[in-house]
Amino acid sequence: MKPLVSIIMGSTSDLPVMEKAAKLFDEFHIPFEINALSAHRTPKEVEAFATKAQARGIKVIIAAAGMAAHLPGVIASMTTIPVIGVPINASLDGMDALLAIVQMPPGIPVATVGINASMNAAILAVQILAIDDKELQQKLVDYKESLKLKIVQANDELKNTRYKYKTN
Repeated sequence: MKPLVSIIMGSTSDLPVMEKAAKLFDEFHIPFEINALSAHRTPKEVEAFATKAQARGIKVIIAAAGMAAHLPGVIASMTTIPVIGVPINASLDGMDALLAIVQMPPGIPVATVGINASMNAAILAVQILAIDDKELQQKLVDYKESLKLKIVQANDELKNTRYKYKTN
């Protein structure tokens, strides 16, 4: 089984956040890999990864980083594969990472999701992969329908919740 998606973290301390993405890929039966690489501590390894990813069959890269958060941009500068950045709340409530990832110079785009929003990064990766995959497209439709049903069920449960001054 060869990975289609690569999850790259600046540090293994990011794993609790990135596990949500891994679990979603398992749910969708999408082969993926997870590695820790640092734009600052292992720049040669980052370059080797980024320049060889496409030849290895990687279709989407999710890169998570906190603080200075250069990892997604550095990877994006070395490949034409779509890169999705996940800012990690490591300091300053994650705002430093968010701004570092989202403020890329022209020509080096990084799709950026919310702080610690690895599940949204995974869903975006699935949507990219599903562009030419009807079966995966249907799994996405079913997944989004299940999200809708959760809200419908929650509202049904709220109807039965009683408070003295509740009007609905």
